[in-house]
Amino acid sequence: MLVDSHCHLDRLKLGDRSLAQAIEAAAERGVSHLLCIAISSQNVEAVLSIAGQYPQVSASVGAHPLDVEEGAITREQLLALTRRPHVVAVGETGLDYYYTEDTKAIQRESFAMHLDVAGQAGLPVVVHTRDARKDTLDLIEQYGRHDSAGVLHCFTEDVAMARSAMDMGYYISLSGIVTFRNADALREVAEYVPMDRLLVETDSPYLAPVPFRGKPNEPQYVREVAEFLADLKRLSFEAFAQKTTENFYRLFNRAERTV
Repeated sequence: MLVDSHCHLDRLKLGDRSLAQAIEAAAERGVSHLLCIAISSQNVEAVLSIAGQYPQVSASVGAHPLDVEEGAITREQLLALTRRPHVVAVGETGLDYYYTEDTKAIQRESFAMHLDVAGQAGLPVVVHTRDARKDTLDLIEQYGRHDSAGVLHCFTEDVAMARSAMDMGYYISLSGIVTFRNADALREVAEYVPMDRLLVETDSPYLAPVPFRGKPNEPQYVREVAEFLADLKRLSFEAFAQKTTENFYRLFNRAERTV
């Protein structure tokens, strides 16, 4: 069985289909558990509601670096959220310097706070990083704790960053990007990361893998990511799925197994 370790179920583009149908479609393709990710104060309750409705869904709580102004979460709010049912992680947090230079300071402040709260709550951290390699690693080293180390999700950086993150206890999660034709550098990372530190995800509704690239992504398509990576790692699909599922439950150890 597979786990989609990072998806945005409240944002899926389903047309006239329901969320229940999308979750069932994933289950039919062997996806037994999903981690639904909060990105701001504006969607955290929706994420927690979804996790409360579906036993195969866990939740994270936090504010994405691009949402730290309008959707900011205070330290007190975040601490309270970590105690809510079905919460297994802090985040999505991190740094994203790709779109703007203007919010670097507030992003760093928010990320540091998330890392500190995660350590206090004993929860792993879901980290987004883009064009902020050095600052991401520096803040993890300064404010993170090894016993609340988490995952660099939708990883698109290089082997050196993967190595540095893993040295601090982090896992590496790969999305459908690894299947893209121009993703040779990321495939090098995939080959480098040992199987006991690897997760798979969709980041749906974004970044659908080949052969669905350009279409809305769904949790069921984590199977395409896993099949591609199993071939790349020269493993059977069953062995790859079992190992990445074990990794998920070891890292997110408050998630309840549903199979």
